[in-house]
Amino acid sequence: MGMKKNRPRRGSLAFSPRKRAKRIVPKIRSWPVDEKVRLQAYPVYKAGVTHALYVENNPKSPNAEQEVASPVTVLETPNITIAGIRVYKKDTNGLKVLTEVWAPELDQELARKLTVAKKELKSVDTLDSLINEIVDVRVIVYTIPKETAIAKKKPEVVEIRVGGSSVDERLNYAKGILGQKLSINDVFEAGEIIDTVAVTKGKGFQGSVKRWGIKIQFGKHQRKGVGRHTGSIGPWRPRRVMWSVPLPGQMGFHQRTEYNKRIFKIGAEGTEVTPKGGFLNYGVLKNGYVLVKGTVQGPAKRLVMIRGAIRAPVDKFGLPEITYISTESKQGN
Repeated sequence: MGMKKNRPRRGSLAFSPRKRAKRIVPKIRSWPVDEKVRLQAYPVYKAGVTHALYVENNPKSPNAEQEVASPVTVLETPNITIAGIRVYKKDTNGLKVLTEVWAPELDQELARKLTVAKKELKSVDTLDSLINEIVDVRVIVYTIPKETAIAKKKPEVVEIRVGGSSVDERLNYAKGILGQKLSINDVFEAGEIIDTVAVTKGKGFQGSVKRWGIKIQFGKHQRKGVGRHTGSIGPWRPRRVMWSVPLPGQMGFHQRTEYNKRIFKIGAEGTEVTPKGGFLNYGVLKNGYVLVKGTVQGPAKRLVMIRGAIRAPVDKFGLPEITYISTESKQGN
């Protein structure tokens, strides 16, 4: 047998250039089309991973009607506060902020992140006069990390779109929740398909073998006894290195979106799923939680945005029955 004529590249060029994320709080750039009037995302904190047993409810699966083990990610869900309403208009360059209205009374914790106005700048009634220009309605929310196991005081401020079929009902919903606190149950429900948006775990500056999976050089192809390098980075002409050549550089700490994950469970007491001794690098959950099937990007304590699925498949099977959630210690022997 001869050598393979070609093989797939290790590492997709679609994510190039692989630079560090600009900010640790992920920014959602696209939203699903949802006729249900609600927030279309919710910020949570990653606590850790455990495993659960559930009854497979896919009749075409080889394990149908049997108990199946699966890794599950535990996300802590403290309440969020609706700080303001931001509305958009459309011009030749796309969406542009039309105006924004802030709640009259805000928590002093928000002052750690931004300057809080001492008096009300604009009334909610000003939004009604602009109803003909408004094409999109979003709310500004913030979290209070000190209510969790994270030793952090500064809140995270994010912008979340309000779903709905018309601008009127979306605006009325936003005005109704302005200044209030919402929980995860006000946004999502168990069994729903979601997307997770977060910044991945950073791995620093890495070589081309680990970063791109290129072949290690052997024998006379080595350079000074080291074979962990690219054999050739390009021809004589053009006299430059192409962007597609696998080279060393930053690995990890990139914003990524993982699609079509299922919420296994939404609970109010975090102690139900907290392992003995607490989660590694996180501790004991003090708020409610979300149990997501599979893994979620990022290390412990990383802020994760749960978004409604933007390209969800047809949900045929619904929520399976969960028979066991492991709370054994993750601390090791």
